[in-house]
Order: sequence, then structure tokens, then C-alpha cells
Amino acid sequence: MRTRRELIKDLLLLAGTIAAGPSLASAPRYHAARYWSKMGNSILCELCPNGCVLPEGKTGNCRNRKNSGGKLVTLGYSQPCAVNVDPVEKKPLYHFLPGARTFSLAIAGCNLRCKNCQNYAISQKSPLETENYNLSPEKVVQEAISHDCKIIAYTYSEPTVWIEYVLDTAALARKAGLKNVLVTSGYINQGPFSELAELIDAAHIDLKSFDNRVYQDLNAGKLQPVLDTLKLARKKGVWVEIINLVVPQWTDKLEMIRSMCRWIAKELGTEVPLHFSRFFPLYKLAHLYPTPSEVLLSARKIALEEKLKFVYIGNVMEMDSNTYCLSCGELLISRSGYVINNRNLKSGSCGKCGTAIPGVWA
Repeated sequence: MRTRRELIKDLLLLAGTIAAGPSLASAPRYHAARYWSKMGNSILCELCPNGCVLPEGKTGNCRNRKNSGGKLVTLGYSQPCAVNVDPVEKKPLYHFLPGARTFSLAIAGCNLRCKNCQNYAISQKSPLETENYNLSPEKVVQEAISHDCKIIAYTYSEPTVWIEYVLDTAALARKAGLKNVLVTSGYINQGPFSELAELIDAAHIDLKSFDNRVYQDLNAGKLQPVLDTLKLARKKGVWVEIINLVVPQWTDKLEMIRSMCRWIAKELGTEVPLHFSRFFPLYKLAHLYPTPSEVLLSARKIALEEKLKFVYIGNVMEMDSNTYCLSCGELLISRSGYVINNRNLKSGSCGKCGTAIPGVWA
């Protein structure tokens, strides 16, 4: 009789989600962590704004970083629990190598506690609790190339809490000519993110709301660190696209959305793409209802009024998610879900009038 692990692996291979190379890991691996200091007999983790103080044997809020023998270690290094090949549009990134195949992976853990998390089965777990694969940074790059992927994406959970794996993999990916994409909440201290940004080409950053109380109650975090990450990412030259999940009764207040759009235009620039995403009942908010289409359309109208140039609506198949030229209105990229149907871009410019379109196109 085949074991549960063997059956799981066969199913994943059948779905085309992982290469034949990675093998199931027997036990999570401890790996030396960065960004910490001693605090008496405890350790102060300096990776994110949570600032966890960890006595011997204790693990941080992220469930990924632990005081072991008076040193900080990260759990599950080289042992992702999710590995897939995705189109880059699924991140979502619409102005970064459209249609490119992306090798996506995740290690369990997250430093937030979002009541609406869609990946709670891995983000709200420790690597000790998930089925993991042996996939060293070198092997990740090999697998990405073998699957004809131009991009490696660190995604699904919160990649900043397994930053050591991201840094090591991203450095090798860059040497191999691959691009690195970070899908993140942006809840990280400036020092670690500054180092990470040197290796990241594009980032999907969740701006979960524009109200600190909502961040505290809905996400167990704070707003300002995320704003700081957004500004630093732009300063470092990372291509940034912002996702705002519009959650009924939580983040659907139109005046808050207008304030957020004004801040984006002023602090980041009007060319930064903004994606308003539809919420579906899930996890601890399963009692709510999906975001009404009219609320999403109102949010988009407000963003355009505040001079944002590229505003998209996600998780609603019947709504237009295409990219148009700002000068002549020409359809530049036609999308159906995650599929690119047509494009009229020439070297990053409109194929009709020649206007340059912000993004990374080649």
C-alpha cells in the first residue's frame, strides 16, 4: 500500500505543480537566522515590527523563527510546503513580463494574523506542521530553468519571515538570469527589507487598508511599517504593484479608499498599478458576503479621480482587466483571467502611438 506522502506527491506531479526532482522532507531543518540580538537571557528578533522577545525554546509570532540554544534559527530552510508553476498574472502582476511562467514556492509561516487569509492552511502554520519538500536554493534555480520559468516568486505565505531562504535563492537566481518576485504584506523592518530589495525585481505588496485600527483588528499589525516598505521599495527601484482587498464591513469605506489613493499618488507616483480585489467569505470571516461589484467599481472610480493611471479589479471574471494606452486609448494587453489573449506593446511602448507604458516588459 502506498503511503500518504507518496500519494500526495503523485497527485501534485499529476497536476503539474512540482518537478520530479524535489523529494518529501523528513523533518524541518534548523538554519541560522539573521536580524537578531541578545536581550538578557532571551533573543530579540529584529526582522519585523512585531519585535518578538524569545526565551530559550520559544518561537516567534510568525511560527518560523525560534530561540535554539541562545541563537535564532529559522525553521524549514530549503523545505517549502508549496511549489507551483504559475503565470505571473496570478501574483497578480500586470506590468511585469506579461505571460511569463513563474516558479512559485512557499515555506509555512506569517507574521500577521489576517482574519480573511486565503492561504491560512500554510500561513498560519509552522513548518513543523506542514508537508515539506527538499528544495535547496540551487535546486530551486535548476527547477525553474527546467520548467522554462523566467521568474521565481516567493509567495503564498509571508516570504519575509523566511528571508534567509529568499536571499540565498534570489542571489543564485539573479546570477542565472532569472527575475525575483516577492508577494508580501510588506510587514518588515527597513534594514532587512533594504537588503532584500537589492535582489528583488518586482513586488506585489498588500496594502490591506488605510486605517491603523483596521490593521490591528483585522490583520494584527500596523499600517505605518507597510507604508514605509512601499516607499523604500520604490526608492530601491523595485517594480511595485499594490493590492487592496476590499472586505465588506472592514475595508470598504470609500472615504478611506480615497485617502489611500491620494497617498499612493503623492508618495509613490500615479503610475503604480493598483488592484482592487474582491473578497470571498473565508477563514474567520466566512460569515460575510462577497464584495459587491458596485463597491469595487466605486473604488476604481475614486482611484482614477485621484489620478492613478492603472487601476484594476481582481477576482471578478466578468470585469475588464485589460491594459490601455493612456494617450490614445489603444488596447495594449487583453486578459481573460490569467491568460494573455493579445498584446500591442513594442519595446514597452504603445504599438499605435508610441507612448511609453510604465512597467517591465522584456
